Amino acid sequence: MLYDVTTLYFETDTGDGFREPGYSKERRLEPQITVGLLTDAAGFPLMVEAFEGNRGETTTMLPTITAFMAAHQLREVTIVADAGMISAGNQRAIEDARLSFILGMKIPDLPYVVQAWRREHPGELPPDGLILTQPRPAGPRDQRRDQVIYYQYRADRARRSLHGIDEQVTKAERAVAGKAPVKRNRFIALHGADKAVNRTLEAKARALAGWKGYSTNLTTCPDGTPVTAEFVIGAYHRLYQIEASFRMSKHDLAARPIYHHKRQSIDAHLTVVFAALAVGRLVEERTGWSIRRFVRTARRYRTVQIRAGQQLITAADPLPADLHGALTKIHRAARGH
Repeated sequence: MLYDVTTLYFETDTGDGFREPGYSKERRLEPQITVGLLTDAAGFPLMVEAFEGNRGETTTMLPTITAFMAAHQLREVTIVADAGMISAGNQRAIEDARLSFILGMKIPDLPYVVQAWRREHPGELPPDGLILTQPRPAGPRDQRRDQVIYYQYRADRARRSLHGIDEQVTKAERAVAGKAPVKRNRFIALHGADKAVNRTLEAKARALAGWKGYSTNLTTCPDGTPVTAEFVIGAYHRLYQIEASFRMSKHDLAARPIYHHKRQSIDAHLTVVFAALAVGRLVEERTGWSIRRFVRTARRYRTVQIRAGQQLITAADPLPADLHGALTKIHRAARGH
């Protein structure tokens, strides 16, 4: 299962304990709510939960997952989530709940296996797609399963990161030289009134460019075969599906802004959006069309029924071949279920 959160804002200026200003995904100042969405691996929505607008994202995941498991009497699920959703306490809670997980990792320092590779290949760039494995076995006192961390290097990710580092370092150098105002920049080291470019941090950032970590406590894939780095990384990259669901709900389904004030009305609004999102993902899966294309095409055609005495006359615009084919795929799949 994939999990992520977003925020939905309200057309109001004052909070009420539920609708509250907080960290906004859209950088807005109005009161908002935090919405947690749980989907399957294809992005099909399974559960939606609303939380206070000022609630931390990392505190929403476990309540949503445990509520879904209780509602459907599930003993085991595998959670896939981004690094931004995971705090140290959150990961401990996941481990305490004996859940399986695949998590993106923040890399604060150069991992040992990456350091070892660099020592063995001095002056070389890692090949694109290189994966290094670092086991993290549980100790005798650890209340968790054995874990594995996979570190993958991608040349394109390194190129983007290094470009950003170059820009920030250039700005830091200009600020240190007095040619630009000192603004928030992680490469500027302040010591009282003195300022300098933090070359140690720059070197570490450049060494980490292109690397990303993926942590899991899985030992087998769904088909029973031993878990592989490719499976873990591929499962993590499916998070784009939940991001697509959020984009669909906000833009195509017009989930925002919300004008309701009472909690029950807000929950009803989210339920309607959730149901529409499920239908939208189903239409996309069965037709291969985006929901926007399907709605824009289908809304132009109407069927009219006219009663004349004892007769019922049906008049309809002829459907174009592509729309007829899309509707046929939906109906055929529905009959198959």
